[in-house]
Amino acid sequence: MTIQSSTQIGNIIRNAVAFNVKNWSGDKMNSDSLIQSVNEFFAVLENRKIDYVLVGGIAILHYVEGRNTEDLDLLMAVSSLEKLPELNITSQDNDFIRTNYGQLQIDILLTKNPLFKEVHSKYSKIQKFLDRDIPLATVEGLLLLKLYALPSLYRQGNFARVGIYENDIATLLHYYQVNVETLVNELSKYVNESDLSEIKSVLTEIQNRIKRFKK
Repeated sequence: MTIQSSTQIGNIIRNAVAFNVKNWSGDKMNSDSLIQSVNEFFAVLENRKIDYVLVGGIAILHYVEGRNTEDLDLLMAVSSLEKLPELNITSQDNDFIRTNYGQLQIDILLTKNPLFKEVHSKYSKIQKFLDRDIPLATVEGLLLLKLYALPSLYRQGNFARVGIYENDIATLLHYYQVNVETLVNELSKYVNESDLSEIKSVLTEIQNRIKRFKK
């Protein structure tokens, strides 16, 4: 699946929201409004020359098929975020800010986190995506972010989200030739020994699964 327009992104997010039973109560989402919010938001980023990198499920769809997502995920500095006063902040911590732009949910990964900053500067490139040239995380950048998040998700006991992240990692590793040792070495700069050991274990399990699949 190759996404050709921001309208398609709106459709992907709309469908993910619509088919999530948790969203079936309360006010019904206006599908046209959601698609319009996606179109407007990317235009705002472009017109204001906002420095960002697209990551998360939508970015993964640039590389592989079948990903579903209810939001947009961006790497961004606080200084860039300040240029977007329209965003309504709903929650935040040291590294993440969750916002809304109209009916569109946007998760901001702040580049004051050293790994996020590294992915932003080293593991991203401008690619033809949607109907624009967009700064997009590379496969390696997406893998670093997913692997970095896993130990925390394990501690939270978020089994469903762990499954999504592990599937993203497995799918990217299956379709792309990635030097896993380089990823591990990069992550060793940003995680403790216990988390790194867990990440290595997950990677070994996934690599063994891929080998069984390819036999």
